[in-house]
Amino acid sequence: MSGTPERPRGALCFDFGTRQIGVAYGQTLSRTARPVAVLRARDGQPRWEEVTLLIAEWCPALLVVGLPLNMDGSESDFCRRARKFARRLEARTGRPATMVDERLSTVTAKCEAGPPRDYRRHPVDGRAAALILETWLSEPESGVDP
Repeated sequence: MSGTPERPRGALCFDFGTRQIGVAYGQTLSRTARPVAVLRARDGQPRWEEVTLLIAEWCPALLVVGLPLNMDGSESDFCRRARKFARRLEARTGRPATMVDERLSTVTAKCEAGPPRDYRRHPVDGRAAALILETWLSEPESGVDP
C-alpha cells in the first residue's frame, strides 16, 4: 500500500550576485519555475525588506540558492559568499534553504535572451534563478546544505 502523495510545495530560488540577485518561483507539482524579480544588491546584500515582501507574496515552503561551483566542481570564494547568503535567508525568514549547483545557468539564460545586449538594463538573473530552481525541482536530492 503506498503512502499519501506528497503535497505540492512552492519554492523561491535566489541566483546570488554582488550587484543583482535573481529570484524565481516554482512548485513541485508542475516542476516548472518562472522569474519573479531581480533584486538590487550592494556587495551581495539585498534590501531585506524586499526579500520579506517576496516571501509574504509567494509563501514558499523552501528557499533554494544557486551554488556557484567552478567548472571542475571545486568551490570558490564566491561559493562561501553564496552559502553565507543562504544561511542569512534561513535565519531571517525561518524557512529552510538548500543549495543547488548553478554552473552555466547565467550563460544559458544569456543564450536564451538572444544577441548580446546590455544585461544591466535587461537582466537575465531572474531567468537564471528559474533554471537553477528547475534543476532542483527535477532532482530534489541534488540540494546541499548551506
